[in-house]
Amino acid sequence: MDEKYFPEKIEEKWQQRWAETQAFAAREHDPRPKFYALEMLPYPSGFLHMGHVRNYAIGDALAWYKRLRGFNVLHPIGWDSFGQPAEQAAIKRGIQPREWTEENIAHMEGQLKRLGISYDWSREIAAHRPEYYKWDQWFFLKMLEGGLAYKRTSAVNWCPKEETVLSNEQSSGGICWRCGTAVVKKEIEQWFLRITNYAEQLVEHIKEIENGWPEKVLKRQRDWVGRSEGAFIDFAVKNFEEKIRVFTTRIDTIFGVNAVVVAAEHPFLPRLLEGSSLKEEVMQFAERVVAARAIKTEDLAEEEDKLGMNTGQLAVNPFNGELLPIWVANYVLMDYGSGAVMSVPAHDERDFEFARKYTLPIRQVIAPIVHGKQGESTDVVPGSDQSIEMKEAFTEFGVLVNSGEWSGLLSPGAIGRMAGFAAAKGFGGAAVTYRLRDWGISRQRFWGAPIPIIYCDQCGMVPVPEKDLPVMLPDKAEFTGTGESPLKGVPEFVNTSCPKCGKQAVRETDTMDTFVDSSWYFFRYCDPRNDAMPFDPEIVKQWIPVDQYIGGDSHAVMHLIYTRFWNKVMRDLGLVKFNEPVKRLLTQGMVTNRVEGTNEWKAMSKSLGNGVDPRHDRSFRRRCHAVVYSIRRTG
Repeated sequence: MDEKYFPEKIEEKWQQRWAETQAFAAREHDPRPKFYALEMLPYPSGFLHMGHVRNYAIGDALAWYKRLRGFNVLHPIGWDSFGQPAEQAAIKRGIQPREWTEENIAHMEGQLKRLGISYDWSREIAAHRPEYYKWDQWFFLKMLEGGLAYKRTSAVNWCPKEETVLSNEQSSGGICWRCGTAVVKKEIEQWFLRITNYAEQLVEHIKEIENGWPEKVLKRQRDWVGRSEGAFIDFAVKNFEEKIRVFTTRIDTIFGVNAVVVAAEHPFLPRLLEGSSLKEEVMQFAERVVAARAIKTEDLAEEEDKLGMNTGQLAVNPFNGELLPIWVANYVLMDYGSGAVMSVPAHDERDFEFARKYTLPIRQVIAPIVHGKQGESTDVVPGSDQSIEMKEAFTEFGVLVNSGEWSGLLSPGAIGRMAGFAAAKGFGGAAVTYRLRDWGISRQRFWGAPIPIIYCDQCGMVPVPEKDLPVMLPDKAEFTGTGESPLKGVPEFVNTSCPKCGKQAVRETDTMDTFVDSSWYFFRYCDPRNDAMPFDPEIVKQWIPVDQYIGGDSHAVMHLIYTRFWNKVMRDLGLVKFNEPVKRLLTQGMVTNRVEGTNEWKAMSKSLGNGVDPRHDRSFRRRCHAVVYSIRRTG
């Protein structure tokens, strides 16, 4: 054996031998212990770059190590091959997405094989092929049947450049996750999956993986689900039978409320203003807020300047009977909680900013505890217009002051007792809310899994029968760039017959979010040629949960949270018996390179044009091979 490793000398010989002997094929019913090594599958949008190579080299080294330690290793690969980039490439190059995608797969597969990555190629899958997306459609029908899939009109995140809907996760920070364009709001009818039904489990089951996943990823998931324990309170409205419900995590501060503040879109607002001389002015303000929000996501709404207007109407504090002005403001969002909040400026930073801006009273009702003793506070008579001078909000727990019979209690104890009091009196009670919202999966594009729904004038919305799956994507479509699905222009796809009555009907033309494809792909690796079901549960239980998953932490609140949700749905369908699909996660970091024409260094990306083809970085390629070679020699 040579002292040094010369890739060009021996690579092709051994790669050919590995292929002929199926050296890396994983086998079911093997007496050896199993090990599932998995890297996040690539999008076939061009060439592999060195960022990919780093990811796959880590997984390959681990797969070799486990084989040499006596494990039966499953190390598969496939292609996340649906999605908007293929459609954009089709428009730019004047070709169909299928042709472009298949060419890229052939090229990238050749790159991976030339690098000698030890994949079990017999298990290769591609999301754009009917034998795979048939099961995307099957899962959709099962969720529809179980009440997890539904359609409604909603204000959605819209990317004007990609001309498609984005989920909240894909538009975090107000920009499109793929192209970086500023996102706008748009009213559109679309399909959702009730991921919120699993919000509690997505938080609770973190304890099952907290020893194997990076804490920074788990924190982002906890924050995104946004579980909040608190209480709901119904504020009566003077001269109205209807009440305004608010959710608060700090019911102990309720004696410090100076206003009830509602979102501009709150459904009660128009009725609240009936007959009011302020109706036109307030509604115009609300319309301006909604219009401004059309170019902001929830993240940006937290950062914008706080604007509000007094409606002239009054609510009643149920704890002390105090009359409170009802305001409408831009910092209250209809999608969070109940669309209304109680403003407590002395103990909430946003409310403090709002009160200072509009000269509203600031009443301290929580005092700090210093060395185990109650801190000093200004004695304010609840219900008076007197306010105190505070430089900033005191947001910590403390001791209640100026709170009637509750004064002297510590915050944690007061919260429970006051929520119980509200429940006993019938105007509130303990509650839990979540930041997480349902997953909008409709995409107005051609290159995705068709949603298996038919619309009939007589029968209404009709699911495609399972026996008729897959609903095949046409070979081609015309890309007009109008924002509508190109499938609408393919009559042979759109026009069909109703499965119930047999009369003329039309198909749904939206396709599924590509994150549907990647939510369960590694289950399909276990049983990739099954044409009777997504996978055989008996085969899957031999391999999954995945022992080691490797990929970027940029997917913390997209792919990784979606796949955890999908696993729980499959569990409830009886396909698996475990809660979490991945035991250990490695977020390997990013290989960076200068973006052409700038001085910016960013993670390698084909869309940024700063990827380096491994064929053109021989030194790095040799180092990758050297790592694997040393492991093969030493075991």
